[in-house]
Amino acid sequence: MRAQALAAALAFASLLPAASWGQDEPLWEFGIGPAGLRLPYYRGSDQYRNLVLPSVYFVYRGEFLRADEREGVRGILFESKNVKLNVSVGASLPVPSSHSDTRAGMPDLKPEVEFGPALDWTLWRGQNRGTRLMASFPVRAAFSIQWPPRLLGWITSPRLNLDLTDPVRAPGWNLGLQGGPLFATRHLNETYYSVDRAFATATRPAYAASGGYSGAQFTTALSKRFRRFWVGAFGRYDSIEGAVFENSPLVRSSHSIYGGIGIAVLVGESSVRVPPRDEDY
Repeated sequence: MRAQALAAALAFASLLPAASWGQDEPLWEFGIGPAGLRLPYYRGSDQYRNLVLPSVYFVYRGEFLRADEREGVRGILFESKNVKLNVSVGASLPVPSSHSDTRAGMPDLKPEVEFGPALDWTLWRGQNRGTRLMASFPVRAAFSIQWPPRLLGWITSPRLNLDLTDPVRAPGWNLGLQGGPLFATRHLNETYYSVDRAFATATRPAYAASGGYSGAQFTTALSKRFRRFWVGAFGRYDSIEGAVFENSPLVRSSHSIYGGIGIAVLVGESSVRVPPRDEDY
């Protein structure tokens, strides 16, 4: 469904190089390679799609604009050692109804982009650079990618994120564990789970979704930056059990497990060097 459902795809598009342990780093780095993903058509679907797409490696370490593997693309509005206020972004893929048995005959789901603030609070830091426990509180507005763009609603996904550098004595590897609930407004849930009377059938009765609790997600990701390339993989468990739209006829599965793997070869980097930031420690 939303950007949270494609967090790993975005990770492949904004990848973090391995720590350089206090040395200055390039302002930006760029690379490209292949990525393979297996995803449900939308949260609650019992059908999956397998995708092979470009894995665009992009890291940017600017004062305001930053991009990395752990936190994706964001703009920094405020920053102290343990608290940051970001402008975060995300995206989702379209769902052609002709490809989904459950949505056959209904309007296609447009691709989506999300913008909004995110408050990140570092609760604990380990001795290794990048090892930390962080609480994140993002709130995003979701827009359909069409002309003119249309506001679909709002979503928030408070979560805990544990990042481990060199886990289990594996030098250079980064392990991330993340989980938390999701909440969405009525209009956004209607977009994905309501069935208008005009599209009701004997097996798909009319249904009006409401706003509120929208399930929970738990993600693990493992990656390593080698000298000239990056590799990474992720897995996600997604549950909509107890969600306000769980009884929608478009929901065919309350639980799903999916993931992906990617590789990117470094093809260029900035000659401008910047010092490591406090957020990396």
